[in-house]
Amino acid sequence: MTHKGSMKPVKKKKSEEPELEPLCCCEYIDRNGEKNHVAACLCDCQDLDEGCDRWITCKSLQPETCERIMDTISDRLRIPWLRGAKKVNISIIPPLVLLPVFLHVASWHFLLGVVVLTSLPVLALWYYYLTHRRKEQTLFFLSLGLFSLGYMYYVFLQEVVPKGRVGPVQLAVLTCGLFLILLALHRAKKNPGYLSIPASSDRSLSSSQLECLNRKGQEKTKGFPGADTSGSLNNRTVKDDPKGSSRLPAGSPTKVKEDWCAKCQLVRPARAWHCRICGICVRRMDHHCVWINSCVGESNHQAFILALLIFLLTSVYGITLTLDTICRDRSVFTALFYCPGVYANYSSALSFTCVWYSVIVTAGMAYIFLIQLINISYNVTEREVQQALRQKTGRRLLCGLIVDTGQYNRAHL
Repeated sequence: MTHKGSMKPVKKKKSEEPELEPLCCCEYIDRNGEKNHVAACLCDCQDLDEGCDRWITCKSLQPETCERIMDTISDRLRIPWLRGAKKVNISIIPPLVLLPVFLHVASWHFLLGVVVLTSLPVLALWYYYLTHRRKEQTLFFLSLGLFSLGYMYYVFLQEVVPKGRVGPVQLAVLTCGLFLILLALHRAKKNPGYLSIPASSDRSLSSSQLECLNRKGQEKTKGFPGADTSGSLNNRTVKDDPKGSSRLPAGSPTKVKEDWCAKCQLVRPARAWHCRICGICVRRMDHHCVWINSCVGESNHQAFILALLIFLLTSVYGITLTLDTICRDRSVFTALFYCPGVYANYSSALSFTCVWYSVIVTAGMAYIFLIQLINISYNVTEREVQQALRQKTGRRLLCGLIVDTGQYNRAHL
């Protein structure tokens, strides 16, 4: 027998974990989980050393080496901050450096202006197709758009306003337009209508829906496919179904067309779509806009249209004020193509170059705005238009500007 006195309670020792030392403003935790310092950003970079050696010896770089170099640079590119250095997205830096350089070079001579202003859209389109093909998120276009707004406004204040042709009221209107653009962009970048994964109690399919799916040759399942990872629906890949979904027939008892998203593991309503760049489903998705680095969907479509409209009005007004200042006694259209003596001094040449840059950007935004208005009038989204063109089910009208999908264009929003 054991006596109570011999039974001693065993005290459980708490696992003592070493407390992490707080980071100073120049320290950070790198991608390997180790503490590093901003001052050591150029130290111990074997991939960069290898790349430089191969470049000096005229040897080709492997794509894997280039990716490792970019990953290392993006991980070490940080700015000092409270409680640790903050990581800076490398894609926001090129516009901040290249745009002022290109515009100042273009203002040296007319021919340089033609070459630079022609190459800028080409470079932007090339970078867009490069990132769009890889389905990568980038802040390049958002940085380019915001910095272009700020830099154009700065040139206007520094070079145009001092000439005395712009009054306080005109400057106030232009400034208000700029702030309204930023407010509309801030609203457009909010939640475009992301679909959240429903609770487990709400994720069961009805028996009639299961019968509809079974008639398509799919196996029976008792509940939502996301609850059983071995189900046939969950194992379907995007290659098996180009749409990435299993659409229920319109004649189902639920009277609602729904899609099964294998990526988000949810049933999505009609006209919702999975954005491969954002990695989430968006309700009534129109398209992924690189200029706001977000999707345009049900919740932010109106703010997106409003931002485009305010930008077009403000940009045209600023272009008019600038041309009226540097090319006096000429109409806006005439001054845009014929403004003698504009390259006589550097101030007017830089202003004229910025005007043409603004015209190019405004023309691109006007085209997007026009396409959006046409799609809204036909009650179709840009994704539905592109899908109809790929499947050759759409009908082109008005030189291809209008695409009649024949699906939702006769319904209401």
